Parts: sequence; C-alpha cells; structure tokens
Amino acid sequence: MSDSGVQFFEGVEKLLEIWFTNGRDSNKHSDLRKIPRGKLESILKIVHCEIISFVNNDQIDAYVLSESSMFISKRRFILKTCGTTTPLMCLQPLLLLVEQYAGFTEVEDLFYSRKNYKRPELQVQPHQDFDQEVALLDTLFPDGNAYCLGTMNKDCWYLYTLNPPRDTISAGIPEPDPDQTLEILMTDLDPDIMSIFTREECLNAAEATKKSGIDKIIPNMVVDDFLFEPCGYSMNGISKNGCYMTIHITPEPEFSYVSFETNMSTASYREIITKVLDTFHPGKFVVTIFTNQASAALDSPKEVKRWQTIGQWKRHDMQHCCFKDYDLTYAFYSKFPS
Repeated sequence: MSDSGVQFFEGVEKLLEIWFTNGRDSNKHSDLRKIPRGKLESILKIVHCEIISFVNNDQIDAYVLSESSMFISKRRFILKTCGTTTPLMCLQPLLLLVEQYAGFTEVEDLFYSRKNYKRPELQVQPHQDFDQEVALLDTLFPDGNAYCLGTMNKDCWYLYTLNPPRDTISAGIPEPDPDQTLEILMTDLDPDIMSIFTREECLNAAEATKKSGIDKIIPNMVVDDFLFEPCGYSMNGISKNGCYMTIHITPEPEFSYVSFETNMSTASYREIITKVLDTFHPGKFVVTIFTNQASAALDSPKEVKRWQTIGQWKRHDMQHCCFKDYDLTYAFYSKFPS
C-alpha cells in the first residue's frame, strides 16, 4: 500500500460488489470459485494490483492484494482497491469469465461505492471523478442509478447500484438469504496508533494485529494479515459461516485513512462500531449499513437515528435510502473538540 518513493498514497478504496444469478433457471453447479486463479490474476493486472496472500474455507475465498482485498463466494464477487487502481476497467472481461467458468448468466445486484478522494487529480480514467465512473457503468447496466450521500463540498460517499422500476424485476426468483454489510471509513487518525502499522514499530503483521487490538474486534476468525514496507497494513478475516472482516490502513499522518468492513449478521452494530472506534480513534468517520429484508440488522436505520453520539463522536448527518432489494443507512460523525 505504500513504499519509500511515494509522497502521497490515496487510502480511499473503490469498492465493487456483484451478485450473480441464472434467474429462474438456477444451477446449483454454478460457482464463482471455479474461475481459475490465473484468470483472476489477469483481471487484477487490468486493475493494477496483484495477489499477496490467500485463505479460504467452504464458504468464501479471501485474497489480500497489493492494494486491499478480494472476496469470492458462490454468487458474490467483491473487489476493494485503493491507490490509483482501476477496478471498473476489469468489468467487461470479468463478466465474460463469470459466464465461461462459473456458469452464471445474469447480474442480480451490483454496488460500486467510494468515499470522496483526498487528491482526485492523481487518479486515472475512469476514476478521476464520479461522473466518469457512472458513464462507464451506464454502458454496461441499463438499470443503474448513481447517488451521492453526505456533504458534497466536504465529506461524502458515492454509490452506483441497480435500482430498476418494480415492474421490471423478474418474478419467481427465490427469497434472498440474509445479507448485510457494515463499512466504516475513518480519517484524521491518532498518530500514535497509526505508528503501530509501520516497520519501525512492528516486525510483522501478526505483531501489529495483536498490538493494535484488531484481533479482538470480531474474535475467532482465521486472520490473513500483511504489513507493508515501510508502512501500511491490510488484513482479511473469515469464519466458517461465510462471515468476513477486512481492514486497510494508510498510516501516514498527512493522509491517514482506515477502512473497516464486515458482513457479520447481528441485530445491532453498535458494539462492533464502538470496538472499531476504540481501536483507531479517528477524528471523523463515515458509516454505511446495507441490509436486505431477511437481515437481522433490518432495524439499523432506527438504531442509527438514535445514535446522535457514539462515545466521543457526534453525528452531523444521516440519510436512509430504500433500493430494489436493500436498505442503506449513511451517517457521518466527528470527534468532539478536546
């Protein structure tokens, strides 16, 4: 995520999540994990990143990348990349690979999201601004819609998703399994905590994971972590039920950034959010929660509305959106002045 020749590194990730289906003609043999690793590596070359390490179980394959992470399960593909990567450039070849090797013929849901960049002028097309990204996505997804949540002149969060009119949604598709995603995007982080994620402070990733307390946020996960040279940190955690957790850290004081993401099923995310904040002490953060109708966290909008403060942090903004299959809650917090 960082090297000695880099003067600035954009920690903000571009997050692409795609769910695949065969519609009514569901095929139990279809599986994204059938895509050969060599083909995945060819996709990542287009994105300008590479695989560093890998763990898996019966439910999910988890890859730590040179720029963040990739998760692949039976029907869901997640690619999360930071720096000046170009994930949207791999979409067309990815869709071809999915049909050729995994046996899926349709995109059921798509989510592309990111926070506003700290230095957008350093990005490359089509990622220099959200309008460019939307234009590319529109060529592939006729039912796509673009949104901006938060304050556009300060801290905001962009989303592109499929949200077709109700009468165009296919009938006869089975009820979805419970699904939810919590993401916390943090900036202005505590320099003392960020120093843990440097080679000066820790010899390896395992030491940084334990010293920071990351291993206690969601216990009992198989952890795959990496400490970059001279600084920067990435980790994936997976459990047998298909739950994942991923954290990415850009520790430099001038542009510090930490992201946390999990699909853990719980009726309330308050405890996890509090653990994350106590671990990293950000000056400000964005929290987003996606839930479908079967999710245990379906009441998240009501919960977040009650969270005017979380510990030392005060809420400034909250928005709630209802999409085709998911509800989204967005909120922005900053620390009380000391």
